[in-house]
Amino acid sequence: MATFETLGVSPDLVAALAADGIESPFPIQALTIPDALAGRDLCGKAKTGSGKTLAFGLPMLQRVAKAEPRRPTGLVLVPTRELANQVADVLVTLGRRRGVTVRAVYGGVSMDRQVGALRKGVDVVIGTPGRLIDLLERDELSVDAVEVLVLDEADRMADMGFMPQVQKILYRIKRSHQTLLFSATLDGAVNQLVRRYMDDPVFHEVASKEATVEEMRHHFFLVHQMDKVRVAASIARGAGRTLMFVRTKRGADRLVSDLRREGVRAGAIHGDLRQGAREKALADFSEGKLAVLVATDVAARGIHVDDIDVVVHYDPADDHKTYLHRSGRTARAGDSGVVITLSLWNQENEVRVVQRRLNLQQPIEEIFSNDERLTYLTQPSAVA
Repeated sequence: MATFETLGVSPDLVAALAADGIESPFPIQALTIPDALAGRDLCGKAKTGSGKTLAFGLPMLQRVAKAEPRRPTGLVLVPTRELANQVADVLVTLGRRRGVTVRAVYGGVSMDRQVGALRKGVDVVIGTPGRLIDLLERDELSVDAVEVLVLDEADRMADMGFMPQVQKILYRIKRSHQTLLFSATLDGAVNQLVRRYMDDPVFHEVASKEATVEEMRHHFFLVHQMDKVRVAASIARGAGRTLMFVRTKRGADRLVSDLRREGVRAGAIHGDLRQGAREKALADFSEGKLAVLVATDVAARGIHVDDIDVVVHYDPADDHKTYLHRSGRTARAGDSGVVITLSLWNQENEVRVVQRRLNLQQPIEEIFSNDERLTYLTQPSAVA
């Protein structure tokens, strides 16, 4: 059985991993680390939560040279601020063991501290495309010295419309460098990146652990506008940890206020919140201090929270892909997750379109907030 040592990871990093209780590599790590350490361009097909950060982080920390001010030698592109922080949390500590400095840069916070760090010299920069371009255009960042480039969750960046910014950054990297790309899919815009910017890449894929439609229990409820919040509150009271999706930032804030009035501990995460508020809401949800996290689709990208009992489509998903992205947050690690869609009368047709695309032949049943079944939806015997 492979170990980090037999994969070629340096003894100091192996020791640092062991100190954190990490001794056995995940499948994506075992597949990709040897090729990445060898300097190959590489495409890894894997979902969020599969261990991608160490798969690219360990080789990067081992291979990059010390950076001059404003000229990092390692660059990681990620789609969201949350993912930038998650990657940094893993790599900063490991980097210290090798004297490699790591810094996350992203929008929504002051640029001053990020600029100050870059002027002192940062070896590995982890950033969102928009903030990286801002720094490049202000001459506070150069990609001329980049030796190892990572594109993490490339499919998410494509989904969120970031490909023009990503290509603008890649176009500026003139020197020979290694590119490591990780994505849940390798088609469409991601495939174009691979063909245009990568040199004879090796491909690795691990089987997806994300829940399939069959591994979830789906409920579709027809609700009345005046009763909808109370239905959501009843669901939350009967569940352990509930993630609710809405379409707009304003809708997220409104739902949180409404749920709190119903006595449900809830927080929101969306793009208009300050970074500190987003991080606190996510941390409180992860630690169980909040029963409900209300999220917009974009804000939830790249966030990995274990043990979510119920996903509620408070606003029905626009299409079947969105339904699956949202719903895949539950039913992890072999557990049977519960997915609930709340439909108003005028939304019934669009919900049926999503059902047909996913071959979910279930009735959309009218329900009220005082229906006791809402309290037991997470139990295996529950039926809508």
